[in-house]
Amino acid sequence: MKKFLALIAILSLSPFALPCSSAIISGKASPDGRPILWKHRDSREDENELRWFHGDHFDFIGLVETRDTTGTQVWMGANNAGLAIINTNSYNLEKGRYRRPMDQDGFLMKEVLGSCGALEDFEQYLRETTGKRGVTANFGLIDARGGAAYYEVDPFHYVKYDANDSHAAPSGYLIRANFGFSGKKGEGAGYIRYQTLDKLFYWTNLDHRLNVEFLLMETTRCLKHDLLQIDLAHGNLPENSNEQKLVLFRDYVVRFDSVSSMVIQGVKKDEDPRLTTIWTIPGFPLTTLTVPTWVAAGENLPQTVRGENKNPSFLAKASLSLKQKCFPLRFREGKDYLNLSCILNRENTGILQIILEMDRENIRDTLEMISEWRTKGFNKTEAQQYYIHLDQMIKDFYSNYFEYSESGD
Repeated sequence: MKKFLALIAILSLSPFALPCSSAIISGKASPDGRPILWKHRDSREDENELRWFHGDHFDFIGLVETRDTTGTQVWMGANNAGLAIINTNSYNLEKGRYRRPMDQDGFLMKEVLGSCGALEDFEQYLRETTGKRGVTANFGLIDARGGAAYYEVDPFHYVKYDANDSHAAPSGYLIRANFGFSGKKGEGAGYIRYQTLDKLFYWTNLDHRLNVEFLLMETTRCLKHDLLQIDLAHGNLPENSNEQKLVLFRDYVVRFDSVSSMVIQGVKKDEDPRLTTIWTIPGFPLTTLTVPTWVAAGENLPQTVRGENKNPSFLAKASLSLKQKCFPLRFREGKDYLNLSCILNRENTGILQIILEMDRENIRDTLEMISEWRTKGFNKTEAQQYYIHLDQMIKDFYSNYFEYSESGD
């Protein structure tokens, strides 16, 4: 612990740092042998949505910012070959003598999803773009061949950390925040979040529960702060939502700037890559339901996760409407103070408590359908009908529980 505190004391954190978190679970560590990729996205762009793309070689679904109407950048996603990619900025990797524009991660990931079908293709892409890519980032990938790895990438170099390699990942999983293990020691960001996630994954792995439900329900919505030994979800909760209780809300996995999260469950070797499932929380994670999608279901994604003409999606608007209630202080520093009673209370009427209850049911139903597809084959018609069901369920949910309508009234 003393070494950890000393490390925190010397961190060099840019004031513009965007603190994303991520993890890769290989088939060795997941209960069913399928690799899983997770990214929790933090950004100043709080209106995000899903879009379906027809790439040069592969179709894919990616998360984009609503204002990016042409979809020039993708911030996480998967294609119909079963390849999935995410990133976290790495603030201790160096750009060296590179003088072109930096922070090109979104452009890179869109290009990779449209052109690469496996980890080997991505590695070839990295070799071909040496000296031409404006990134300093940790890129996480899984593919339909069982591949699962992080690549710590700068403009001129990359270092691979294979989640299937017992030396790189003794427990079969890897975690990344905003520093690279190959970068400058003691620099970068996200060490507190990494510490929290490291402990959370360790104990969950002992229970053999490193699965989709864990990532969606416990990791993305994690309210633990390991450095301060705080767990907001299991502390002294307010009596009800009317009893305002403000708590300092910094350096948690989820935070004011959290705008979306995605869990991509891959397939086993020789399984149909069409079964790759993209679970997306396309808004503030404490106020947004999870939506499953499949590239093979086609371009007509659920209406509630798609924007139109720069207008945010239904889920983005509903999420932000509820988020305002969670952060009642309107001045600049107010984003660091969460009204805990709004999301959690003893009466179980908090927004997050209601969200989690519905998500458990939806995740269970979706997993049952996927289980049938693994036996009978992927069913595009059934998936499209499920989208229609999800859209209606989501609208009814926000209307019935939070009195939120399509118009946002």
